[in-house]
Amino acid sequence: MTIPAGDVRRRDFLQFLGAGTLGLALANAGSLRAANAGATSPAASVPRPGPKQLRGLFPIGSTPFTPDDKLDLESLAAEVTFCNRGGVHGFVWPQIASGWTTLSEPERMAGTEAILAAGKGGATTLVVGVQSKTGDMQEVERYARHAVKNGADAIVSLPLPGVADEKVLLEYYQQVGRMTDLPLIVQTQDNMSVDLVVKIYQTVPTVRLVKDEAFAGGGALQRITEIRRRTNDEMKVFSGQGVRTMITEMELGFSGHCPVVALADVYAAAFDLWHAGQRREAFDMFGRILAFDSLGSTDRDGVLIARGVFKPTVRSRNAPPALGVDAAPAPAAGRPRPGLHLDDQKIRDALNHYLQPYLQA
Repeated sequence: MTIPAGDVRRRDFLQFLGAGTLGLALANAGSLRAANAGATSPAASVPRPGPKQLRGLFPIGSTPFTPDDKLDLESLAAEVTFCNRGGVHGFVWPQIASGWTTLSEPERMAGTEAILAAGKGGATTLVVGVQSKTGDMQEVERYARHAVKNGADAIVSLPLPGVADEKVLLEYYQQVGRMTDLPLIVQTQDNMSVDLVVKIYQTVPTVRLVKDEAFAGGGALQRITEIRRRTNDEMKVFSGQGVRTMITEMELGFSGHCPVVALADVYAAAFDLWHAGQRREAFDMFGRILAFDSLGSTDRDGVLIARGVFKPTVRSRNAPPALGVDAAPAPAAGRPRPGLHLDDQKIRDALNHYLQPYLQA
């Protein structure tokens, strides 16, 4: 396919963003308060002030279903409320950890409307996934235009399913970038090269950020320095893969991180502390997440249920893969692990005993 060049220059687009709501200001008052909370006093929930941003903690939303397998829009919207209340910088849905391949088009439309309505007026940046399981570009465009109509702050797309030809992938992102004026986040997969990422950045004015999960070139930790160098440090890089190496990621200059929602407020506290120059405190905050995760395995949404975000009756669907797309991995802070299994009461006890002073949402 042939994609004509975009009409909007990158410089004009960046000026447009700078004048709009998506600034890059770092506001950390709520997270710093959590870090300084007393050993027995829970942190106050302080909304994060300032403009929305494409920087920080952007957890991938889980997708809740009712016992009769209907999309639970109330619980889905509650994740956004939770993120706003907890000082979490962004929220992304539906992507791999959301089990997006289980969703019908009407479910995705209804879910998008629910999260955007729930986040209206809040500080959390809302990002909508627009990829298609079959690579249907008309379907992708329907999602993109629907996101604009309902007030999304940005869109994100996985690559075309089952496609390895980088010329075709470049043309795909060029076409998606022409669908709206919203910032477009590229989510790499499989063997997508740094060369491809840079070409997308250079030819798609709306692309300013990559969520880098490709394994080519040694993976995201090995690739970020080259991406930053070759784009004059203008293309920002987000991490995924459960954000198990967050301290190293921040040392290397990642601009954001995409875990799941369950402990996103604690991740956000670590991010804000680090970027406020309190690196030892950030190290300790992130260590609390790893320590909590070491206590045992939980059901997929167990932590969200224990924290009152999801109803106890919430269920998940098993995610079939799209063509060439892996099924949703079990997320951190809720993924199956060796050792003891924590039921809902044990999760609540662990949260109260170990993390309560640092929970903001």
